[in-house]
Amino acid sequence: MITMSLMKAGSTLCVTSCLFTLVASSLLAAEPPSPSFKAVEIDSNIGIGYGVTVADVDGDKKPDIILVDKDQVVWYQNPSWKKHIIAEKLTAKDHVCIAAADIDGDGKAEIAVGADWNPGDTENSGAVFYLIPPADRTQKWEAVKLPHEPTVHRMRWVKNAEGKYDLIVVPLHGRGNKNGAGDGAKVLAYKMPANPKDPWKTEVVNNSMHMTHNFQPVEWKHEKGSELLLGGKEGVLYLTPGQNRWTAEKIIGNAPGENTNPGAGEVRVGKTGSGKTFIATVEPMHGNQLAFYTSPSDAAGGLWKRTLLDDTLIDGHALACGDLAGIGSDQIVVGWRAMGKQGAKVGIKLFTPLDKEGKTWKQTLVDDNTMACEDLCLADLDGNGKLDIIAAGRATKNVKIYFNQ
Repeated sequence: MITMSLMKAGSTLCVTSCLFTLVASSLLAAEPPSPSFKAVEIDSNIGIGYGVTVADVDGDKKPDIILVDKDQVVWYQNPSWKKHIIAEKLTAKDHVCIAAADIDGDGKAEIAVGADWNPGDTENSGAVFYLIPPADRTQKWEAVKLPHEPTVHRMRWVKNAEGKYDLIVVPLHGRGNKNGAGDGAKVLAYKMPANPKDPWKTEVVNNSMHMTHNFQPVEWKHEKGSELLLGGKEGVLYLTPGQNRWTAEKIIGNAPGENTNPGAGEVRVGKTGSGKTFIATVEPMHGNQLAFYTSPSDAAGGLWKRTLLDDTLIDGHALACGDLAGIGSDQIVVGWRAMGKQGAKVGIKLFTPLDKEGKTWKQTLVDDNTMACEDLCLADLDGNGKLDIIAAGRATKNVKIYFNQ
């Protein structure tokens, strides 16, 4: 009886252990969770909503939302989301882009704006302003006009090798460019003087690309300062600062003799579950495709490997990467606006990798036809440790926060 009891006990332990193993294996094979979002509309009456970003404007250690709109530059104060006007009608034509970051370490964001948007005028359009805040940052800011190239389109504060921040400004076209051909778009780095009202020095970063739509700072090789990924008609360039000039390497695009890559409109960077860097793009500019790129396996470099994730976007125009689900691997958030496409749906999708290398993905609809997404970004707005989505809609004329629950 003792022997039988031990055998029964052993059988029970074996069954329990086997069941545990099966359950554990099942959990490991299960799909990662999809975040649940609570959508909150904080503005329903914007003009176009060209660009949206997040930074601490008032120094209260809470991230605020900053919007460059058609005729206004505004910020929404966290957590009430009260709207404050920074500047209005800086130029007769639209404002188009914004850069906001704490570049001097005082805990409050410095802001620059691009304006006079007219993509058809490659000779005389464009404007760049640095905005000087008053003591009360809820009041209007003073605009300092800086030199510029035509068709100013995107800008960011980017750390240089000296540990200071330059304002990188990217035009859509080169000067005198017609139909995406001619001179390349002259990307400039602006050096802020001690007194921002004094002349700013500029440095040419690159002028080889055409129809350069967006860019992303990265820190891949330099201990100090950032490199850039620049997306445009020819694909994506990896731009590296040097002692005397920037160097350029094409990492996404057509190999010699090929004509299959459509070029990139949006470009962002993320990390796979195995810790490898990936690049996400919307292709072509204002395009229908979301693509995922991984670096070449050999040390010699070369073009990155492309995987198509979606080809159903309608006027894709916004992109971000981050770990919203808390799974140790970044997801991709993409928005589309369907501008001029009567009756077409708009919205935002989330793409989640199902393995550590990003070989398979699932997609989740975050917004179904209430956000004609002109731009979006990610930030933890409510301090719960989870990334939220902030988006601005063109045809829907709204700004929404998708709180990550």
